[in-house]
Amino acid sequence: MKLYGSYTSPFVRHCRIALLEGQLNGGLECEFIETDADSSAKLSPMKKVPFLQDQQAGKDIGLTDSASILMYLREQSGKEFLTDAQDFNLFCNVNTVLDAAVNLFFLEKFDQITPEQSSYLTRHKDRVESALLHLNDSTYSSQAPFTDGELRLACFLDWGLYRNRINIDGLDNLQALLKAARSFDLFAQTAPPIGA
Repeated sequence: MKLYGSYTSPFVRHCRIALLEGQLNGGLECEFIETDADSSAKLSPMKKVPFLQDQQAGKDIGLTDSASILMYLREQSGKEFLTDAQDFNLFCNVNTVLDAAVNLFFLEKFDQITPEQSSYLTRHKDRVESALLHLNDSTYSSQAPFTDGELRLACFLDWGLYRNRINIDGLDNLQALLKAARSFDLFAQTAPPIGA
């Protein structure tokens, strides 16, 4: 089994955490292969990371979305993925805001287009800000184990701060979750490299 992705993607990071948990708890064997945007455009039909290939023991499985990859890694480890509607809703809401933030980041980075130049991007920016306030209305685990919804949120928060996309000053519940996640060894091991 091979998991392809970058060290900076929050979607990939969540999969890497699940992979490490599976390796520690169930002996899951999977190789992580660093992949850049050009390579992923050639290797994945979705032209994004992460993607997973499993061609062992008669299997020929190719997964191209982080949610399906997480489900597969959890299943292969004998663990459950998104066990209740509330955590599934958190996971989906974080994906929505993460997609908006990632689009804003890449449009600014590659095309120099900012929300000030586009009413559609202004809506994305407003969505990120509104979502952060909404997500701060809940309380989260103060230590591992974290749910997959909480892990997705922590990956988003850490990425958003790493890329200077968000500000969580005054958002005490989000700050508490991120602080707790950063003290979780596997979350710390998968932190994006400095300067990447």
